[in-house]
Amino acid sequence: MTTTLIVIVFLVGYVLIAIESYTKINKSAIALLMSVICWTIYNVTYGATPEFTTSFGETCETLFFLMGAMAIVEVVDTNGGFNFVKDRLKTKNKRTLLWRLIFITFFLSAVLDNLTTSIVMIMVLNKLIDGKTDRLLMSSMVILAANSGGAFSPIGDVTTIMLWVKGNISSFGIIKAIILPSIASVVVPGLLISSRLKGEVLVPAAKPEDGNGTVLISKKERSIVFFIGVGGLIFVPVFRLLTDLPPFMGIMMVLGSLWVVTELIFKQKRLKKIAADALPDIARLLHKVDLSTIFFFLGILTTVAALSQTGVLKAFGERLDNAFDGNPYIVTGIIGILSSVVDNVPLVASCMGMYDLVPAGMEDTLIYGVDGSFWSLLSYCAGVGGSILIIGSAAGVVVMGLQKISFGWYLKNISWMALLGYFSGIAVYWLQNLIF
Repeated sequence: MTTTLIVIVFLVGYVLIAIESYTKINKSAIALLMSVICWTIYNVTYGATPEFTTSFGETCETLFFLMGAMAIVEVVDTNGGFNFVKDRLKTKNKRTLLWRLIFITFFLSAVLDNLTTSIVMIMVLNKLIDGKTDRLLMSSMVILAANSGGAFSPIGDVTTIMLWVKGNISSFGIIKAIILPSIASVVVPGLLISSRLKGEVLVPAAKPEDGNGTVLISKKERSIVFFIGVGGLIFVPVFRLLTDLPPFMGIMMVLGSLWVVTELIFKQKRLKKIAADALPDIARLLHKVDLSTIFFFLGILTTVAALSQTGVLKAFGERLDNAFDGNPYIVTGIIGILSSVVDNVPLVASCMGMYDLVPAGMEDTLIYGVDGSFWSLLSYCAGVGGSILIIGSAAGVVVMGLQKISFGWYLKNISWMALLGYFSGIAVYWLQNLIF
């Protein structure tokens, strides 16, 4: 009875999250209530258990990592650290612009996250190209490149962060296994979209700068902020390898270093009689971190932890295994397609509850061990599968809002390309395993 009640609460909560645009109730509020109700039902039945403290601690590791990463990106962006992106993209040829856009978005998403990268790239893109159809095609390509780029990096997507923090994948293991499939998943639709673009770029009329304070920071200082922030994010996996500390500790180190450096830069500005409140210091920028998103992940991850404790996820995983004879390609392929409709965060969290991480030397280590084919494919499918529908990923939803892309237009023009790229990546993964 307890398990049934928790499953019902989860399903009702999930439906309410999915129809947020109709109910106008923030999904973060639903996720938090869903978590509290599920754990209340569980604890009333079984009493206080150490499992709650353990699962909450693991969730907090992911949340602190995300908060630190979001703060770092906000600091770099506000101080003009991403201005170099605009300079690198400038060209008169539409196809050249598209491939530069794909390249920068793909690798920038691997370092940052697909949501932040999408916002940055759309902001830059709108200053470089006019013409509705061309802009919609390129904006759609931003979604595909951001999701594909995030899939092969341990810090490129929330789902890969979850798998990495939990120890299911290693930093270099996931890069080695998924980078070629991820490239294939973005090159295939890139070629198809490129064939639709002809002629020279129509540049939009210049607009006055919005005055975000970056004029107070010199080009050299912006470069310093960029390389400490983004370079620090790249160094986080290395930091974990060297110290064996949780990834969020590496993020805290980068944030602290960036904080000290910007304070020293701003100290020099204050000596030049620039008002303190005109400078974008980190203490004020921390208020811009999206806490709503943090609370959403908190609610979802702790709810899935409650489901995991009931054993229902493991039972579902066993049925899925039995139905497809444990084939990781089919199982993760289905999960990836589901992620185009259902948020990939709870999907991956559910899979982590359904399947155990197998220690080295045991049977099925190559499939369910660290960097096993199941976890590598899950990282790829959950990340790239979200591109099939525009509502299937955070990157898609934010670009949909910024560029006013309709669900129907994306479904008709982009979804089939994204699906073709998705299966191409799975085929590449199968081939590289077959060869190597």
